[in-house]
Formats: sequence, C-alpha cells, structure tokens
Amino acid sequence: MKKDIFIIGSGFSSLAAACYLAKAGCKVTVFEKNATIGGRARQYKKEGFTFDIGPTWYWMPDVFERFFNDFQKKPSDYYQLIKLSPAYQVYYGIRDFITIADNLPDIINTFENIEKGSGSELKKFMEQAKTNYEIAIKDLVYRPGVSPLELLTPETAFKIGQFISNISKEVRKRFKNKKLIQVLEFPVLFLGAKPQDTPAFYSFMNYADFGMGTWHPKNGMYSVILAIEKLAKELGVTILTNSPVQKIVVENKKTTGIIVNGKKKDCDIVLSGADYHHSESLLDANYRSYTEEYWGKKIFAPSSLLFYVGFDKKIDHVEHHTLFFDVPFENHAKAIYDNPDWPEEPLFYASFPSKTDDSAAPQGKEAGIFLIPLAPGIKDNEEIREKYFTIIMDRFEKLTGQVVKENILFKASYCVNDFIKDYNSYKGNAYGMANTLFQTAFLRPKLKSKKVDNLYFTGQLTVPGPGVPPSLISGKLVSEMILKKVNKSKKILL
Repeated sequence: MKKDIFIIGSGFSSLAAACYLAKAGCKVTVFEKNATIGGRARQYKKEGFTFDIGPTWYWMPDVFERFFNDFQKKPSDYYQLIKLSPAYQVYYGIRDFITIADNLPDIINTFENIEKGSGSELKKFMEQAKTNYEIAIKDLVYRPGVSPLELLTPETAFKIGQFISNISKEVRKRFKNKKLIQVLEFPVLFLGAKPQDTPAFYSFMNYADFGMGTWHPKNGMYSVILAIEKLAKELGVTILTNSPVQKIVVENKKTTGIIVNGKKKDCDIVLSGADYHHSESLLDANYRSYTEEYWGKKIFAPSSLLFYVGFDKKIDHVEHHTLFFDVPFENHAKAIYDNPDWPEEPLFYASFPSKTDDSAAPQGKEAGIFLIPLAPGIKDNEEIREKYFTIIMDRFEKLTGQVVKENILFKASYCVNDFIKDYNSYKGNAYGMANTLFQTAFLRPKLKSKKVDNLYFTGQLTVPGPGVPPSLISGKLVSEMILKKVNKSKKILL
C-alpha cells in the first residue's frame, strides 16, 4: 500500500525530499503557504527586472549533480550553468579591491603578489581544504545526525585537531595580510557563525570557493527551484500553493494529518521543511521536542536587510558578485553575535546578475541586489531600512568612483519582519542555525520527532546545516530515514 506523505513548505529541502519519496512509490503532496514555491529562494519581478529574493551563490556543483544523478538526470537537463570569471571581487577602500579569478593557479598568483610567500602557503592550505571537502561532502554530511559515532571514521581520526581549532586561527597561522585573511574567512560566513567560532575543518568551504568556482544558473537560482519542481511533478508529486498549515494533528502520539486552510487532511506521515521552531509550534506543547529556552540559547545564523534595485544604466567597476569589506569586520560581527543591534558601519554585499545574465534586466539597465547581514530579532521598520540604504549607497558610490543614486528606477527591501511574515522564520533569521562546534551533526535538531511517531523535519535548522547544497542533502537524509521506517513496517506486515 502506498504511504500518503504530506510535506510542509516547498524550499530546496522539501522539494528534494518530495522527489526521493515519490521515486520510492509514496504518494506525496507538498503544501506551500505562499503563492509561489521555493521558500526563501523565490523571485521578485518588476518592470522587466528579475531578482532572486534569497540565495544568489551557486557553489558545490557536485552536490547538485549528485542530486539529479539519483534520478538518472543531470542539471543540464533542466538549466544552464555559467561559470563566473572572475568569481567575485572584494573592495577594501576607494578603488582598492582584489579580484578572485575562476581558477586556483591565478588565485595563488594574486595572493603572492599581495604577500610574498603567501602563494605557496595558499597551495598547502588548499590541499588540506580539498581533503576536508572530500571527507565532508562525499561522506560526513550524508549522515543523518543520529549518533556521535557518525563523525568517527579513519579519516576524521587524523583531523581531530581541526575540530578543536577554528578557521580564524588556522588562517592567521599562514597569512599576515589583512585583505587575504578576510578573503579566506569569507566563505565560512555562509555557515552562519564567526570564523573564530567555526571549526577549522570547515576550511572545506575554501575549496568550494577557490577549488570549484562560483557559478550562475541562467535565469537565476530560481531556475534550480523550477528544475526540482519539474522533476517532482514528473515523479508524481502534487504541489499546492496558498496552503498554509495551521496544525499538525496528533492522536495517540502519532501524527494523523494536518489542518490546512481550516480543513483537516489525513495522511500517514508528515514531513515539515518549514522553519523548525515554527513547525513545532503547530503541535500541542506536550508534543514539542524543543523548548523556547532551547531555541533561545542557540546561535542562529544572521538575518539580512536586502534591497532589490533597478538601475537605468549599467554599473561600472563591479563584478557579478562584489563584497565590500572597507570597514572593520569585528565591529559588525559583534553587532550580529555578541550585542545584537544594527551595526554602526555595516559590511555589505552586492550582486549584479545582469552582468552575466541578460534575463535579469532590460537592455542597457542593471539589476542590483544589496545585502547587509544582521542579528536576527532586532527592530525592523521602513525608517531604519531607508537609513541603511543611504549608508551603503553613499559608500558604494565613493568606493567604486561613480554616481548611481540618481539612476535608480525603483527599489524594494526585505528584512527581519518579512522573513517572519513569509517564512515563519525564528526571529527573522535568514540562514537557519549556525554550524558551530556544538551545533554540528548530531548536536543539531533531529530529523525525526522525539515525541511524535511519523513526524519528520528537514531544512537548514536540522542536519547538515545552512545553505542550498546542505538543504538538498537534508531532503535526501530525511527521505532515507522515512523510507527505512516504511520498509520496516512492510516487512512486519509480511
């Protein structure tokens, strides 16, 4: 008999899980609260411009390839990838920047030209980062976070020191130039914590960066969502939008369905890819595995203030991805992690997808996405957003040596309140729970409910962690856990 499975949310992890479960013969229905699918990876369109609302970086192409290969498909069956050359640019002052090439030999030369001897040090650092990547991405992250024994392998036994040390220490052992240090510490920010709080083993993110390159899916990251949606429908998945779930129904410690748009719907298994904290709020209090105190003590990845801006001209002196590290990172980091507040001098990031992709903006115009990382849970209103838009645009003009404010056709913003409204995000976080030493693998919230039978979770608050590739992996891990239970039940019946 086919198992009837309901999935809450339609982000990367939910859609991935839906594909695996449908392939195994389950009847799968996805319920999405918003009018469009994709979760945080939706799109915003206006006046011929197209913006990715959420993720804009495509790293770890091998994870996407592995996902589609599980269905005898390739990414190229659904979307076209463009390797960015250069990968990105980092500004440190007025017309003072480093350009990161699309290949490691050129990046090594860039380092050597800035700090004598750093080229050979980078080569050694990257050899270690590659080894870590092979251990992590090809093995460790595909484990379900059930037991600490999952981390004990012959390979990790030789890496124990890298779980105790941190990225910041390891980078500073090898490099003295502040610019190079910032470039090497940047990738771990995707994991949601400060470099000094991120285990050195996570240098595998540097291999994802320098070793594998930065890519852009034609028509934006949303084309990946549409690809997985198409695959899911080919496998028989039903996707329902405008379908907010109000409650997960539990009878005799077992889930029996959900209440959606005020109506009870019955199923055998519920899987939530929505925000984990919110998902548990859909349960009666006695069925929740984690308390408010638990969530309050956790280190969450940042929220963000984002601006989607249409310019009536092409923007000069920037690349597709451009980072602005012209102010002290330490002060901004304190405002995110130590004393949550709006930063006095924010670092920021800008993406101009129309540099690569003509579909992002009308001819002769530019689409710009600007992002300031923020502490989750801080005060958010239009007045504050306007203040910070002025701050970063003033600096943008000064640093890149051009006037752009008078060329703005429109802008839209997205911040803490929107993350809460659209995604029921805990404190308006943008990236989930940070991957610190004590929030890694088996120390993260579990894929399976501790208190309710047939209730499961997936996404960036559980294993393996924040980011698009980990979300795809999370969907695979939870589907394997569900299918193991389903197949065990079949054997018992036989």
